[in-house]
Amino acid sequence: MKKHFLTGLIILLPIAITIAVVGYLINFFTAPFVKGVSSFLQDTNFATQGFLFLSHEQVVLYLSKLLILVLLFFLIIFLGMITRWYVIRSLLSIGDRLLHRIPIVSTVYKTTKEIIKTLFQQDATAFKQVVLLPFPRKGIFALGLVSSKAPTVCNTASGSNLVSVLVPTTPNPTSGFLLLFKQEDLIYLDMKPEDAIKYIISCGSIVPEERTIE
Repeated sequence: MKKHFLTGLIILLPIAITIAVVGYLINFFTAPFVKGVSSFLQDTNFATQGFLFLSHEQVVLYLSKLLILVLLFFLIIFLGMITRWYVIRSLLSIGDRLLHRIPIVSTVYKTTKEIIKTLFQQDATAFKQVVLLPFPRKGIFALGLVSSKAPTVCNTASGSNLVSVLVPTTPNPTSGFLLLFKQEDLIYLDMKPEDAIKYIISCGSIVPEERTIE
């Protein structure tokens, strides 16, 4: 009985967590617009009755969210296209400079912009390399993800070329420690970052398979 329960739990939990995360993201992106779109659908009598086990209000709500997501998708593509135009690029540049001058807002905006730009750049190398490092002391090792080179001021103060490494915590890898290591103290591993994250989340129960060289 216990074995069957754990097997079912292993199957169900990833699905439940995925649904929860996707649901949160959908609500996050659609919440500012869903009331207006729902009112529009109600006024146009687009959905006048329920569907299967869904009530009329639920049908309108889900259709509104679907419509918003589709419109946001095409809006993002459209923005990506028009930013290549000189006039639009100039206007965006002006808006960017204005946001940089507003206290508090500028700090949040610049930090968010730099993080998103780093994560979504096609040639970005952040968190692509897995390393083995001495932590929390020598003789004990932890897995880390190389994020970037250390700031120049840190290199100057330490007299060494340092590397910034993120050491995720278990079982929640969204928190962790940002540590600076000397290059020679790091052991670079032939391991995919996603395999390292799986290993960390599972508290070491999911061991990455050995990678074969073809």
